[in-house]
This record gives sequence, C-alpha cells and structure tokens, in this order.
Amino acid sequence: MKIGILQCDHVLEKFQPEHKNYPEMFINLFSKVDPTLSFEVFDVQLGEYPTHIDHCDAYLITGSRHGVNDGHDWIDTLIDWIRVLHQQRKKLLGICFGHQAVATALGGQVIKSPKGWGIGVSKNRIDESRPWMTPEKDRLNLIVSHQDQVIKLPEGAQVLASSDFCPYYMLQIDNHILTVQGHPEFSKAYSHDLMENRREIIPLQCIMEGLASLNSEVDDIEVVTWMVNFLRHDDADVTSGH
Repeated sequence: MKIGILQCDHVLEKFQPEHKNYPEMFINLFSKVDPTLSFEVFDVQLGEYPTHIDHCDAYLITGSRHGVNDGHDWIDTLIDWIRVLHQQRKKLLGICFGHQAVATALGGQVIKSPKGWGIGVSKNRIDESRPWMTPEKDRLNLIVSHQDQVIKLPEGAQVLASSDFCPYYMLQIDNHILTVQGHPEFSKAYSHDLMENRREIIPLQCIMEGLASLNSEVDDIEVVTWMVNFLRHDDADVTSGH
C-alpha cells in the first residue's frame, strides 16, 4: 500500500537535526507498524499534489502551525482536494490540522477554542469501538498541540473518541475517512521542545501542566496500528461495529 503524505508544514529548522521533519516522523512510525508500506510526500503549501487521485492508495494530511481559517490560498486548494477525495471515497487520514481541514471541507466548523491551548499528553475516552480498533482500548492517550478545535461535526461523522476538553477528538466519516486531533507522530522530546519554544505565546500554567503530562504513557503505536487496519479493511468490515 502506498500512502501519499500531504505535508502542511515543516518542523522548525533548528529542531530538524534531532526530530526530523513531519513526513519522516510519520514514515518512521508507520513503518514500525507495517514495514511493507510505501510513501510519497507532497508539499501542499507549494501546491504539490499527485497528477491523479489514484496515484496513491490512501492519503494522510499532516498537522500545521497554521489554522484552517487563516485564509491562505493553499488551504483553500487543500479543502477542494479533500472534497474530491471524499467524493471518490479514497481512504484518508487527518492528523490535527488535517482533522480540522477534513471537518471544514465536509461541512463542519472549526474555531480557536475558548478553552485555550491543548498541549502535552491528552487523555480521552473511547466512545465507539470498531473491528479494526485492535488492540482494543477504552482510553486513548496522545500528544497534542493545538488551539483550534472542531465544534460542529461534518456530515456523516461518528465520534470515536472524546474528552471534556475536546469533544470531537477522533472521527470516522463513512468507511473511508479517519481523523484525530492528537499527534501520534510526535515524540515526547519533540513535544517538550515545542512547548519550551512557545513559552512567549502559551500561558505559563498551561506550559507547566503540559510538561508534567509527558510523564504519562502514550498510545502512538496502538493508534497507528488502528490507522493501518482502517486503511486495509474492506468497506463492509469498517462500517460494522461490535
């Protein structure tokens, strides 16, 4: 299976020697789960897209420091592309900004949350289980880094995981789209450096709580296993619950 990574941002250059760039983070993590996967990267900020939608078997939209409501032309183009992917029922994963972009493209709403920043390790409950969600869990811990949140669901979305802070944390749309607010690709070390780098824009109490939360276990491998299972499942299997 070939996954097209639609890259929506770059890791700051000063962090890349230690933490790599976003595509490498995803490739390294997904390859741990399934080394047979292949990848191709498209920098959508530069207008890079496959020449044909079937060039890849599935697509993944990365996170970004930008918000879906920032008004950049490249975001408008990405939104249009998401709608085409949905119409063609191509398998699609959305991570953080990607999660929000999918929601926006398909009729949902995203705003800068009045609850403030979500940083560090987020703790969520599993609201709906699916056959591809193995190993089975009733909680989901992932690193987060966001201000924006989905506040209105896109059409046909099912909430698979949530928290009081982020009610629409993981969504499934029909049998071909899976999105999550968290960052399975982020290491704790990168999350730490990102928080330290943003001390001037994030309240101190939030920073301290975020740094302390990094002592919690994270379910990065489990979530990526779910994602690979989701991409490989037939339509009939994905839509049936248990």
